[in-house]
Order: sequence, then C-alpha cells, then structure tokens
Amino acid sequence: MSEETLVNRFESAFSALPLVAILRGLKPEESVDAVKALYDEGFRLIEIPLNSPDPFASIEAARKALPADALVGAGTVVKLEYVGGLVRAGADLVVMPHADVEIIRAARAAGMICVPGFATPTEAFAALAAGANALKIFPAELMTPKIVKAMRTVLPKEARLLPVGGIRPDNMTEFLDAGAAGFGLGSALYKPGDSVATLAEHARDFVTAISQRTGQV
Repeated sequence: MSEETLVNRFESAFSALPLVAILRGLKPEESVDAVKALYDEGFRLIEIPLNSPDPFASIEAARKALPADALVGAGTVVKLEYVGGLVRAGADLVVMPHADVEIIRAARAAGMICVPGFATPTEAFAALAAGANALKIFPAELMTPKIVKAMRTVLPKEARLLPVGGIRPDNMTEFLDAGAAGFGLGSALYKPGDSVATLAEHARDFVTAISQRTGQV
C-alpha cells in the first residue's frame, strides 16, 4: 500500500470519528469481538498497547477482522525494534507516549501512520519535523485546556492535537474549545475484563458526546 493511500485512509477515518480507542490489556482471544463492536459504533481508529498480553497477535487478528476503512495499530511503542514486529502484524498505526524521533521516522518509513506523544513545544515541533501525522497530548491531566490553547497558538494550524489521559464524555468540550482535534480514549472506554456489551455502551456514550459537540457522526 502506498503512503498516499494510507494517509488518505487516516484522513477518512479521522473525519468519520476523531476518537482513538485504546484497548490496554486486551487479550488476543477477545480482540476480534472487541474491535468489531467498536467498528459497529463508528470507531475507525483502534490502538492495542504493546504492554497488553500478546499484543502483536491481537493487532494481527484485529486488523484481519476489520474493513480497510479502519486503522488498527499499537500504542506504547517505546522501542525501535517494535516497528518491525508491527509491520509483520499488518499494523497501520503507531502511537507513542513520547516523541522519540527515531521511532517516528522508522514508523513512517515502514509505511505506518505515527502519532507520538508530547508535553512541550520542543517535543511537538521535533515530532512534526520527523513526520508525525498527529500529536498526542500526554498526559492530558497535566496539559489543561488553557495550556492546550496556548500550545495551539504556536503550533502549525494543520497539526492535529489529541489529548489522552483522563478523557471522559463530559470533559471533551473544554479541550475541543481549546483547539483539540480529537482524543485517545483509555480506561473510561475500556478496562481489562470489560464485556463486549460494556465496551459498546461506553463507545456509544463517547460517540454521542462528540457528535453533539461537532456534528460529525
């Protein structure tokens, strides 16, 4: 798949719903049912962190289970050597808690979308220069909406900012007003052991909340 095609898929997925589902702790045997439930609720961006049980197996199974308009990949990508394993698993997406430019460049060179984390303007500009497709504000509990608004004034207008950490259906509006483009959703969406029905209910709550604010869904 060409880089242009994957970027277009990312743009379409983000436009459909600017929410990244973070399924930390998901087991391979749970992955297909979980991601299908999310897809049915409108999610097109799905992240399985690498500190989950056998994450590469989960990513491979999830990728095979979903149509091409969904992007599936890994979170907590903290080592350069993980990039090769993600390529073999068929991953589309690399999400990081930090702004390691070597990992960003490797992920982009391997044909994957990369969303690194940042907490300072220096990290944000370095990540963008290395090829980041969007920026993860992490942890969002530290970066208040007021700080996000200040960051927004100096970062390129086209740079998408996604707060991650402590995001709930009832606190997204203040970040959107400050200039956030979307969100990564962690434990308020999914906790290890949650049933598919519980995951779907939480997903629906988030979709309803952001559609009421943006009119996107």
